[in-house]
Amino acid sequence: MSLVANTGKLAGRTLFITGASRGIGKSIALKAAKDGANVVIAAKTAEPHPKLPGTIYTAAEEIEALGGKALPCIVDVRDEKQIQKAIDEAIKKFNGIDILVNNASAIVLTGTEATDMKRYDLMHSVNTRGTFLASKLCLPYLKASNHAHILNLSPPLNMNPFWFSVHVAYTMAKYGMSMCVLGMAEEFKSFNIGVNALWPKTAIATAAIEMLTGTSSTSRKPEIVSDAAYVMLSKDPKTYTGNFAIDEDVLKSVGINDMVPYACDPKNADKLLMDGFLDIPESIAHSGTITTASRARQYHTSAKHARQYHTTAVNYKEKKTLTICYRTSSWTFPVTQNRRLKRMPQGMVRSPLCSRLSAKSSHQSW
Repeated sequence: MSLVANTGKLAGRTLFITGASRGIGKSIALKAAKDGANVVIAAKTAEPHPKLPGTIYTAAEEIEALGGKALPCIVDVRDEKQIQKAIDEAIKKFNGIDILVNNASAIVLTGTEATDMKRYDLMHSVNTRGTFLASKLCLPYLKASNHAHILNLSPPLNMNPFWFSVHVAYTMAKYGMSMCVLGMAEEFKSFNIGVNALWPKTAIATAAIEMLTGTSSTSRKPEIVSDAAYVMLSKDPKTYTGNFAIDEDVLKSVGINDMVPYACDPKNADKLLMDGFLDIPESIAHSGTITTASRARQYHTSAKHARQYHTTAVNYKEKKTLTICYRTSSWTFPVTQNRRLKRMPQGMVRSPLCSRLSAKSSHQSW
């Protein structure tokens, strides 16, 4: 489901997309395929996964069914030789690379003490190093293109300490991708290469989100990101560079204001899980009804399922009420400073969130 019409601007262009076997990466590939683009599917999944649908080969079939040309390549972005081999194959088959989409990413939402160093290294090797390496190796061919773009799926560089405190290792890894945008946009200006970042305003229904939250009902479809990416990649790279864009804002800039069709469950279109690294608008913050904690997410994962908790409203001027959401349910109850909560909402007694609330009910603990 796409709300952005294909214009043919990517016809004949070659896109090198990391992590394109499923999710957002594949969605961007399919959107470009409708223009008749060439797509290099640079991903690890060559064999079917028992729980995750899609391989580089099934993605290639979908791309070609839509009118594009596909080159499936087994690529782990941590491996320089694999990236270079895929680039060499792309040059041999398509005679160049016009667009690099750094989509491959690893996510572990844990605090410092709970972060295993293997997972830390994984995130930094895939997110930061992988993005830098793919950009470095594609650069000689991007220089030769007359429509060269690098698009990183990474957030705006928000220096609010909150986003570091909840999962500092992941934040560092994602911000590494964003710093590549900041630096390369300036460095590559003389080559007329546009370097930009794109980030979703809400959670997107991908395998990672499914595993973290256990549901896609409060997410949007990957097509909202691929539509925004298509708009960005259709722009003139000489003048469009150094931007940290949000999918919804990009679509509004081209006249698409109704985002409901992108919701996985239209009934929950007004209850979507907001994505990380995005603070609430100043106009709302100044009203005294919501704080940055409204975007807080604390994930508690067990062997059977994943639960998602986040505060949604704190009247921080009067310190009277607090609303807590558990998936699609919510509870609102009075909060008195320096007093413990007398009763926990049913079904949340064991949650780490309630443990914190029981210890400190003041909004300041958030």
